[in-house]
Amino acid sequence: MIEMKKNVCKSLFVFSLCFAGLAQAQFVGPGAQLAVPETVFSEGQHADAINTVADILKNPVDDMRVHLRGKLVRKLRREHYEFSDGTGAIRVEIDDKIFVKQPVDEKTLVELFGEVEKEFTKSPEIDVKSMRVVPPVPPK
Repeated sequence: MIEMKKNVCKSLFVFSLCFAGLAQAQFVGPGAQLAVPETVFSEGQHADAINTVADILKNPVDDMRVHLRGKLVRKLRREHYEFSDGTGAIRVEIDDKIFVKQPVDEKTLVELFGEVEKEFTKSPEIDVKSMRVVPPVPPK
C-alpha cells in the first residue's frame, strides 16, 4: 500500500513538472494591468500575403483570411487588443490559448493570422487564429 502511494506521488510530481514548463506569457505594454495570464502558441490557417489595416478598414469582408504584421499597441480588455501596422489601427481578439508564451509589449513586432469579423453595428475586428513574434533583425 505504501509503495502504491509513493508511485502515485511520483506520477503527480512528474505530471506537475510537465505543466510547469508551459510558461505563461502576457502583454506587458499599455493596459497590462488588465492582463490575464495567457498560454501557448497555436498554429492556424495562414493568409497568402500580408494585408494592411488600412485596406481592411477600407473594404472589410466578413470571414476574409488576413495576415498582419505590426504591433499590439495596448490591451483593451481580456483577450482584446488594439493592433497597428503603421497604416491604421484595428481591434483584434486573441484567445488566451493562442497568445504566445513570451512577454509582448507595444514595441514587439508580431504577425497575426486570422479572419475579419464584420458586424453590422460595429467597426471590423480581427479574430486571431495564430500569432508569432517576429525575431529582431541583428545589427550588422
